[in-house]
Amino acid sequence: MLVKEILNSAAKPVFSFEFFPPKKDEEWETLFETIAALSPLHASYVSVTYGAGGSTRSRTHNLVTKIQKETGLTVVSHLTCICSDQEETGAILRNYQEHGINNVLALRGDKPAGTTSMADAIKDFPYAIDLVRFIKKEYPDFGIGVAGFPEGHPETPNRMKEIEYLKEKVDAGADYIVTQLFFDNHDYFDFVERCALGGITVPIIPGIMPITTRKGMIRMSELALGARVPAALLKKVLTAANDDEVASVGIEWATNQVQELIDHHIKGIHFYTLNMADATLKIFNNIHQ
Repeated sequence: MLVKEILNSAAKPVFSFEFFPPKKDEEWETLFETIAALSPLHASYVSVTYGAGGSTRSRTHNLVTKIQKETGLTVVSHLTCICSDQEETGAILRNYQEHGINNVLALRGDKPAGTTSMADAIKDFPYAIDLVRFIKKEYPDFGIGVAGFPEGHPETPNRMKEIEYLKEKVDAGADYIVTQLFFDNHDYFDFVERCALGGITVPIIPGIMPITTRKGMIRMSELALGARVPAALLKKVLTAANDDEVASVGIEWATNQVQELIDHHIKGIHFYTLNMADATLKIFNNIHQ
């Protein structure tokens, strides 16, 4: 089933989870234990990421087809422009079609390690819109999602231009937008309003990832696409006695985010799980109490 059909037909917000392909063979069993633990939450779909420059490409394809075969879940595979050409991208999409997979998230991707510039890593797809156009023209039966940035795209400081570029991706064939993680819902609501002003009418799915360790929060802040941590949340994390307390703080904060988003009748919520079930399970338990 296409994600756009899931979103458009749902009477209440749908939930989806993101996983990444394990680097070690022994971690695959742990990942599927996570998927099994989350199965009672009845995800409407799940997504699988790429590494920088498509560095986990083969593992991504293996995981996508394995999830599809063994769980029956609707799967969205990330596809990136970096280090990709039309021939290999077409081969990937044909392989997905053969396995009953027909949803992708089209992304520009991160510059791979050892590459001096983004231009050095570009082949046939300079930007995500080029990938969207290719998929829409050559593989029109695929559903296509694209990324959105509630706090602004780091490479596009002009936020009016940012929305123009996003609108172009929607006009080229993107069915929905899933956002980078954020910790202040005001940023998401402002982003949605900016999109509406720019003529974007497709669903905009908020991405949520709770802080569970102090180190994890620092890592998020170091990432080029990392989210701004509000002072109130930062204070609670920095004054927590240990990571167990940090996790409680992060889960409570994310729970409040999710409940407010549900109260605003959003189409769905996408959880960045980091291949772990505990935090997501606790958030669901909190909102259904």
